[in-house]
Amino acid sequence: MDIPYLTSLVIFLPAAGALLTLFLRRAAAIRWTALATTTATFVLSLGLFVGYDPSVSTALAPQMADVWAGWVPGAYDVKYFVGIDGLSLLLVLLTTLLGPIVVLSSWTYIGEKHKGYYALLLLLQTGITGVFTSFDLFLFYIFFELTLIPMYFIIGVWGGQDRIYAAVKFVIYTLVGSLLMLVGVLYLGAAAGDAVNNGVFTTDWYTLLEYNVPLAAQGWLFAVFAFSFAIKVPLFPLHTWLPDAHVQAPTGGSVILAGVLLKMGTYGLLRFCLPFFPNVAQSYAGLFAVVAVIGIIYGALVARVQDDAKSLVAYSSISHLGFVVLGLFAFTTEAMQGAVIQMVNHGLSTGALFLLLGMLYERRHTRMMDDYGGLATSVPVLTTFMVISVLASAGLPGLNGFVGEFLILLGAFQSTVLNSPVLVAAATTGVILAAVYLLHMVYRTFFGELTDAANAEMPDLNAREFGLMVPLVVLMFVLGFYPNPFLQQTAPTTQFLLETVEEKRAAIEARADKAPPTAETPRPVPPAPLEAEEVSIERPERTAP
Repeated sequence: MDIPYLTSLVIFLPAAGALLTLFLRRAAAIRWTALATTTATFVLSLGLFVGYDPSVSTALAPQMADVWAGWVPGAYDVKYFVGIDGLSLLLVLLTTLLGPIVVLSSWTYIGEKHKGYYALLLLLQTGITGVFTSFDLFLFYIFFELTLIPMYFIIGVWGGQDRIYAAVKFVIYTLVGSLLMLVGVLYLGAAAGDAVNNGVFTTDWYTLLEYNVPLAAQGWLFAVFAFSFAIKVPLFPLHTWLPDAHVQAPTGGSVILAGVLLKMGTYGLLRFCLPFFPNVAQSYAGLFAVVAVIGIIYGALVARVQDDAKSLVAYSSISHLGFVVLGLFAFTTEAMQGAVIQMVNHGLSTGALFLLLGMLYERRHTRMMDDYGGLATSVPVLTTFMVISVLASAGLPGLNGFVGEFLILLGAFQSTVLNSPVLVAAATTGVILAAVYLLHMVYRTFFGELTDAANAEMPDLNAREFGLMVPLVVLMFVLGFYPNPFLQQTAPTTQFLLETVEEKRAAIEARADKAPPTAETPRPVPPAPLEAEEVSIERPERTAP
């Protein structure tokens, strides 16, 4: 599908819809505008999937790229540069798919200030899509920060009783990490410009990829980037903002937060930390794997003791995303493929769980599992969707969660970087614990004796609620039984990133092994300019897309 500026249309169409809602006054018109905008965006994003060719290398430029080089004044190589590769494709589709679903889930949940809510929701989608498609590091940072503002107001205005505390905590955590990352962006852009870009400051991802960051600088640069992304994941012990944000956010906010916003952290680790700082990333792979496994087990154990169903699902996200981080730092093809597909799987299954809990909350205005019980007899359709979503989240074979977790554990077991079967075995217990706490939630909420009259009279799903759940459940089965079409889309990019990491790591280590001259030995005259050693990976000359 050859549509000019298709990537930019998918990014900015929701922002245009947000602007349009500001001129509308009736709540119904605002809702329908938001639904039409997100639906049109999803349809356009299907063109990205159809038009993307995994057989075409993206080593030099992304596909369906849009570039505007003159948007920053001065002699800086900072540009509007967006496009699609195998890493971003599925995450963009997940974002656009959840757009109309979140709008429909908010149809009756949001009872006031419709204009502000839907405008912020659409603006948030633009920010998230921009994060996943940016191939300029400064542009990535702008979109990364843009997501902070609408999410803060969605939690703080339409959230629960402690919404202000949760919103402020979310902002403080994220802002501290991202400001440290900004320092790293500026240093990296200046250093890479001097080394490989004729002295011109650059934040072009492909140009930065050609620069071998010296070992002396890799440590602190990796630290500031990884710290920012670890907060966003969130990785234990930087996770404490997440349960508060999830519990207090409205249903739509929780779905966006769990479905795609958290993936910005794991995406950043894979897109920037691993290829830019390969030596330090591999040196500390064992530490990150240990922390990931701690998060897997800790999140599962804390989820098991929750009485609030929404809090239980929030802690389950900490556990599940620990698997993704483990897969990234295993540095194997299988584990990295599993990590990418698990980002999508988690968005589908956990997003579905938050949607269903939101439907229960609209009916009973309580999240406590003890207030329910026996719902399977009064709401059988809702119960069916809940059971399927829970089994998908627990990793039952035949559903989407199994594919990602199996590939991650297989790749981590084969990893020569981690080389720790005991650690992988400990991570495997997270699968068992997930079944324990999720099935416990289902039993307490939907089975047992039906004692409360309000539960007995609860209405089942209406047509709108049924319709927004169907695509998520269908995709759970499709990805569970037939994941190959999706894995084939991501395979070339993940393989390219792994090869880049290995080549850059070897080149930097070889340069570091060259012993400096001693005081007794005259310093030799180098046969070539030192700057030439900064380029380790020989690639054909890249032209603008």
